[in-house]
Amino acid sequence: MSARLTITKTPKCYVGGAFIRSESGRVAALHDSGGAFYANIPLCTRKDLRNAVEAAAKAGPGWARRSAFNRGQILYRVAEMIEARAEEMAAAILLGGGSKAEAEREVAVAVDRIVHYAGWTDKYEALLGSVNPVASAHFNFTVTEPMGIVGVLAPMERPLLALVSLILPAITSGNCVVALASEAMPYPAILLGEILAVSDLPGGVVNLLTGKRAEMLPTYATHEHLRAISGVATAEERKTLRLGAAESVKR
Repeated sequence: MSARLTITKTPKCYVGGAFIRSESGRVAALHDSGGAFYANIPLCTRKDLRNAVEAAAKAGPGWARRSAFNRGQILYRVAEMIEARAEEMAAAILLGGGSKAEAEREVAVAVDRIVHYAGWTDKYEALLGSVNPVASAHFNFTVTEPMGIVGVLAPMERPLLALVSLILPAITSGNCVVALASEAMPYPAILLGEILAVSDLPGGVVNLLTGKRAEMLPTYATHEHLRAISGVATAEERKTLRLGAAESVKR
């Protein structure tokens, strides 16, 4: 009997509730910590980013209209899904090196952080909204509103924890996200997309791209439908973001 061939996984990015390959067809070989080939990771392009923004724009109004209680339920369900696949997620983090204990700790903290934000969905409004004193017979108050679509730039390290830590504040308050995963360790983001696809989170609320930061960052800065950018960047990258974001007054 001949030996069975291993079926190599084909990672795909998660955009608009579906799994996509890069429109360019380009990939980058991902190797494990021992140097052995593991998979080909899509190298997304500016067109992929624009497509992800369109998907987020379609999902945005529906997500913003969800009740705070419902958003909290959905986020808690995401935490449940990651907890159920904690061992697999830790193995994904280990592809980038480090110890098993560190990887397991990162997964556990990421799950706890999602639960934390799930609890904030019906509380941040009371904290950030306010009644404003005015020198007239009027009642003046401030309420919060979603900004729209937020671009997220994950740092190279902590590929799961850093990514969810940047995504969660945006989606907790009714925004949608187009996130660029860690260039050095992209596989946990691929797995996170697979988890989100079978959670209760509507497609398009979180869109996950992989690729080269240097190629994608200028489009993140200049795309007028991205209303804010949240991420970790070098001094040179911050300069690019500020200059590109100036025309659309992007935060």
